[in-house]
Amino acid sequence: MEFADRHDVVTRRWVSEAIRLVEADANRSCDTHLHVFPLPSRWGINLYLKDESVHPTGSLKHRLARSLFLYGLANGWIGPTTTIVEASSGSTAVSEAYFARLLGLPFIAVMPASTSQEKIHLIEFYGGKCHLVDDPASIYDESHRLAAETGGHFMDQFTYAERATDWRGNNNIAESIYSQMAMEPHPEPAWIVVGAGTGGTSATIGRYIRYRCYSTRLAVVDPEGSAFYPAWVSEDLSMKGRGSRIEGIGRPRVEPSFQPSVIDRMIQVPDDRSIAAMHWVREVTGRDVGGSTGTNVAACVEIIREMRAAGEHGSVVTLICDSGTRYKDTYASTDWITAQGMNIAPHLAAFRDFLAS
Repeated sequence: MEFADRHDVVTRRWVSEAIRLVEADANRSCDTHLHVFPLPSRWGINLYLKDESVHPTGSLKHRLARSLFLYGLANGWIGPTTTIVEASSGSTAVSEAYFARLLGLPFIAVMPASTSQEKIHLIEFYGGKCHLVDDPASIYDESHRLAAETGGHFMDQFTYAERATDWRGNNNIAESIYSQMAMEPHPEPAWIVVGAGTGGTSATIGRYIRYRCYSTRLAVVDPEGSAFYPAWVSEDLSMKGRGSRIEGIGRPRVEPSFQPSVIDRMIQVPDDRSIAAMHWVREVTGRDVGGSTGTNVAACVEIIREMRAAGEHGSVVTLICDSGTRYKDTYASTDWITAQGMNIAPHLAAFRDFLAS
């Protein structure tokens, strides 16, 4: 008889302890807040912002990074000496650098050279290294190369985001939304509105809605230049885009985790309108949010306009994806906005008029 053992006892013990550490982080973090956005009560429509910026690493991507680490550990892809490599526009890399440091593992983020300096500094703060590339489309090949070169593991968020999270529940973001909405005037949202970067969040929420037999509709919002919106409209997943100026959402190609069949509607938002909405949210709520949150809220405004015109009452839920403090030199900067050829003033005026109407 012949026997072969692939993993030694020490490695299995390390993996068990690593999973405990990651789960303990989730237990400490608990859940994120659900804020009410101030709309006139006479409308009979409520807008809620689920604040994912309060996670330990400051963004929605903290959930994804946790799930990806647990997935890699449970699959035997991550061990006590594994170098973690990720292709990211910033926030996922920040969160993965945090978990890599928690487990004592080296981390390399492969990112476009245009990534904000604030995110680069955060990755380095958590002990990660940043590998910047001029061509955003090359981040995949570079990540594979670096993983092979270091004998590490390419996390590949764009492939595994939709399968690493348990969409049936288990404290995912969808289950959390419905639990927090239980005592609201309209506990079952008419719409949930989210952006798409990997497609993992929209896949999780869309599947959960169907699994629980809710009538909620899912709207996915996409910035200009992204491939997701034209691909969904044309039903051609080979569509390409130029990429997005709104960090964290939009992609130059349709990523494997994007699941178009669970989406009820897609809305494309111009970049200057996204940035205007970001500034408007801060003006109305006092909460400093990022550009992808602005994209979300801009789409919510259009949906609420339609609901009012149709005489519908109900609730709309979207996400605060991260804080605006990460974009002080870009989206929050008048000089940067001007240099990009954007004009947010007409959009900002329209948002103000929306509340006053």
